[in-house]
Amino acid sequence: MKTYLSLIAASAILLSTNTSCKKKGCIDQDAVNYNAAAKKDDGSCKYAPTLTINGNNPENMNVGDNYTDAGATATNKDGSAVTVSTDNQVDNTTKGTYVVTYTATNENGTTTATRTVNVNIGQGNWLVTWAVTSDCGNAFPLTPDPAINPGANELELIIDNMFNLVGGTANANINGNQITVPSQTIDFTLGQVTFDGAGAINNQANLITITYNYVNTIPLIGGSGTCTATYTKQ
Repeated sequence: MKTYLSLIAASAILLSTNTSCKKKGCIDQDAVNYNAAAKKDDGSCKYAPTLTINGNNPENMNVGDNYTDAGATATNKDGSAVTVSTDNQVDNTTKGTYVVTYTATNENGTTTATRTVNVNIGQGNWLVTWAVTSDCGNAFPLTPDPAINPGANELELIIDNMFNLVGGTANANINGNQITVPSQTIDFTLGQVTFDGAGAINNQANLITITYNYVNTIPLIGGSGTCTATYTKQ
């Protein structure tokens, strides 16, 4: 009996010893002072600010659009506010991918977060006033002041007043910076002009270059060939 009681007492002492010897510390992995060796929380956890980005992330816009940053908010563990500083690298005048960085700091550390802003070429960038210069000559007499209007959807354009003096309308397709003029024919009184083309708008959306292939059957000014036109934003 004495032996049995002694075993129970020894077990109790061992259990008590093991419990009392558990290493204490911060056991929350979200804390800046998380202790992987700790087995028991001692209430010492410390936290850097929690940072939340407002609005869309990523944000998409077209070249030339005004960018208003939606900002970010930061709080301490107790819910009190922390000041957020912003580093805005967005250049709304040039196509590209930009980053806005937010930073919040308290006595326990610093938290950062980023927003991606994509500045794109969209249909609206084509729908402005253009002046045209070219090496096309009389066989493909482009007007110096065409009107580019929206087509049936955001990937289509209509080029009105295509040719000098005689007008005409052409269709075009866009995909980002690229423009394609599918093969088409415009009929005139004395003949017709069949043409196609391809080109691009630059990243600042102020210059379009299109290379045309054409066949003109109008007497005296007719002919065939390839020429390049430059459209400059006005």
